Amino acid sequence: MDKTSRRLYKLFIYVVLLALAVSIIVPVGWVFLASIKENSEFYGNPWAMPKGVYIQNFIDAFAEARMGDYFMNSVIVTALALLLLLVLALPAAYVLARYRFPGSKLCNIMFMGGLFINVNYIVVPIFLMFVDGDRWLNQVIGKGFFLNNLFIVALVYASTALPFTIYLLSGFFITIPKDYEEAAFVDGCGYWRTMIQVMMPMARPSIITVILFNFLSFWNEYIISMTLLTGEEQTLPVGLMRLMQAQQAAANYGRLYAGLVIVMLPVLILYICVQKKLTEGMSLGGLKG
Repeated sequence: MDKTSRRLYKLFIYVVLLALAVSIIVPVGWVFLASIKENSEFYGNPWAMPKGVYIQNFIDAFAEARMGDYFMNSVIVTALALLLLLVLALPAAYVLARYRFPGSKLCNIMFMGGLFINVNYIVVPIFLMFVDGDRWLNQVIGKGFFLNNLFIVALVYASTALPFTIYLLSGFFITIPKDYEEAAFVDGCGYWRTMIQVMMPMARPSIITVILFNFLSFWNEYIISMTLLTGEEQTLPVGLMRLMQAQQAAANYGRLYAGLVIVMLPVLILYICVQKKLTEGMSLGGLKG
């Protein structure tokens, strides 16, 4: 490839990247601007700048549309799911990556097979099992447990994310030289202490990558939450869908866009905070190749 061809290729890449950036930034920026507009401003030019900052949209979304309650439910479910996932996935990934024992190959194959299972396809059987479980508990103790329970939803989230998380973390643990473990054993560390104090700190970039990816998945998940939380204990995506249906009928668009901002803002803040670590984790972990 000559010098002119390389320049044209770089120019093409820059144009494509710029177009992708604009296609993402413009809609996101428009939603933020629309969230601080009064309702009367939506009937003019939709691209016009807001005449002022109308904070009442966010107050109405939190109070009247119960987005504050949905927000807290999402925080609880996401935090519990991430905690359960890390407690289960970190030891499993470390053992499967560093040790060989009877059945370890089968475990690896089963976890790899889990990567190809879409949870949306099995949410109905999960729901039916929980319905049967609640029916049995109602007969025994007079109260159900599995449906309308934020902890159960978090447990389902963590369980369905285990294959990808173990795959990513195992790929990173395999790349760490065994010299570190041997040095820890010489210093008197056992298996558990070596994993906690030596291996996990070295895996911090990969762990941050796992946390971000799964946070995005849990925070924006809709189908499982809508299916398993049939009462008022809904998460933010389901609450946002209810808000959209209500505000489209009432033509109150400012409150609707305020709800969208409430959903997007935690994700954007988290990504900005861990962007550098995310890049390191992707280059060092199981996504490397």
